[in-house]
Amino acid sequence: MERECSIEFQETKQHGSRLFPFNIYPCTIPLDFPSVSLHWHNEMELIYVKKGTGTVQMETESFKGKAGDIFVVPPGTLHALQKSKGFSMEYENIIFEIGFLGAGAADLCAGEFLVPLAAGKLLPAVCLSPEDIGYEAVKKCLAQMEDLCRSREKGYELGVKAAVLQMLFLLIRKYPYIKEVSSPDRERLKEVLQEITEKTGENLTVSYMAEFCGFSCSHFMRWFKKMTGVSFTAYVNERKLAAAAEKLRQTEDKILAVSQETGFLNLSNFNRQFKKRYGVTPREYREMIGI
Repeated sequence: MERECSIEFQETKQHGSRLFPFNIYPCTIPLDFPSVSLHWHNEMELIYVKKGTGTVQMETESFKGKAGDIFVVPPGTLHALQKSKGFSMEYENIIFEIGFLGAGAADLCAGEFLVPLAAGKLLPAVCLSPEDIGYEAVKKCLAQMEDLCRSREKGYELGVKAAVLQMLFLLIRKYPYIKEVSSPDRERLKEVLQEITEKTGENLTVSYMAEFCGFSCSHFMRWFKKMTGVSFTAYVNERKLAAAAEKLRQTEDKILAVSQETGFLNLSNFNRQFKKRYGVTPREYREMIGI
């Protein structure tokens, strides 16, 4: 299994193959990457914490993830991951397209369950912990997916699909009420975060984004803090630092160039902010990951 994680706001990467869009990615924060910024995608995702602790945000609610927790992230759900100070968190990303389960079929299961699930209207974003009723049955499904993807024996794809469908049955039975999460504010937030992503290296101001939303500056700042839990300035700075960390991992560009490309015009300020956020300087970070 490969390691693959994106910092883009709307993730569009093909997970697995075109004919079998399912994959499991083992990840560690902060060894693989310092954090995963708020983003969304059309696939369903399960975040299965194996060791350590970290913070998992789903929509506007944050959870302290611990070993054993299973976070259910339906399609279209805004989510992010952060390390807890002094701790690391090892987890598995289990990501799949709903279509591979048969969402295009003209039958009751597709119409009543899979199509609404793909639209984000069937299951709420939830954290399932070891002490919760039904946890062991869901965990067994995840273990089956892991074992099958590891062995890749003939027909393993059928087994994976069966395990996913069984897991969905268990979750729908446990959370039987459709939770409508779409709202004008949520859709506007997606547009705002996409604009921030596309202009990460630019000097984005509150006045620019307020005008983008049709808000006054004071209303925009209150609204953004309410929707994300952090101030606009703090979020933009986090995005810039995440983009810088990605460039430090993926390129051999000079640190000065990385700072300028991600919107930090002063190298000493970039070094100071990077160390404050990730505990090491950009140079130490590169040495730590072997670049």
